[in-house]
Amino acid sequence: MFYRGRRLRKNPVIRTMMQETTLHKSDLILPIFVCEGTNIYKEIESLKGHYHYSIDNLYKVVDEMNSSGILSCILFGIVEHKDACGSEAYNDNGIIQQAIKKIKELNKDIYVIADVCMCEYTDHGHCGILDSDGYVNNDKTLKYLSKIALSYAHAGVDMVAPSDMMDGHILALRNVLDENGFINLPIMGYSAKFASAYYGHFREAAHSAPSFGDRQSYQMDFHNGQEALREVEADINEGADMIMVKPAMAYLDIIKEVSLNYNMPLCAYQVSGEYAMLVSAVEHGLMKESVIEESLIAIKRAGAQLIITYFALDIAKRLTY
Repeated sequence: MFYRGRRLRKNPVIRTMMQETTLHKSDLILPIFVCEGTNIYKEIESLKGHYHYSIDNLYKVVDEMNSSGILSCILFGIVEHKDACGSEAYNDNGIIQQAIKKIKELNKDIYVIADVCMCEYTDHGHCGILDSDGYVNNDKTLKYLSKIALSYAHAGVDMVAPSDMMDGHILALRNVLDENGFINLPIMGYSAKFASAYYGHFREAAHSAPSFGDRQSYQMDFHNGQEALREVEADINEGADMIMVKPAMAYLDIIKEVSLNYNMPLCAYQVSGEYAMLVSAVEHGLMKESVIEESLIAIKRAGAQLIITYFALDIAKRLTY
């Protein structure tokens, strides 16, 4: 007798009953770009459907989150003053610090994650402190990342997520947070973050492209898979509460390997280039709109429990739970 798998695909009811992987609103995290100034609500040219928000206009995106059922976001800041040490990132009255407080004021139940990095705040666009030869000094950078995370903690953030890819950054942040009484503040590591061509649209949106060179000396080589597991294990050993793979769609094999090897909460970041490709394909009639949900299901099926995605609001409106 041969296997008759079609028996359990006969109609929509049984197909739904047999679904092994499902997508929930609570799986999705929305990226938000906050900028200095007032009365700013400007569509980001490189990320159609997403906007730069000044603090006074954050209510617009919070209202959308409330109506769609998305209760988690990750914040990125755009500032006017940039310097060699990214001082605006750890300014206690900085743009992200203000945004954390404002979102909590608008809806205290929204779970606010703050990206911890320096590239959006440095005048050179790299993710850390530079040596005289232009090399990013790992250990000096840890001190500044710690200052940023602590400032966000004082502002009331729910989780910090260091995206810099410095060695030892999870341990550095865990120590400074614990020493200052924030023992219950979780850290999500950008544990396997690859040096990827998929980030270009984000860098335009966040004004964070490096002014020289690239980030291959600290972000991971996309040729490597075993190295990703070493990076993940290092973050876990240093005290990460959650781990991440970034990007997502071209790295489903990494997501799967991480999910099979480590019993840890796992997030994946469906990045700006992935978003832009799918939006363009749908707009030009090359693919059906259902490809968007299919892409998110693929990420979950690979093993991610949470997904940072620019599709969060749109997809949530179609989900019933």
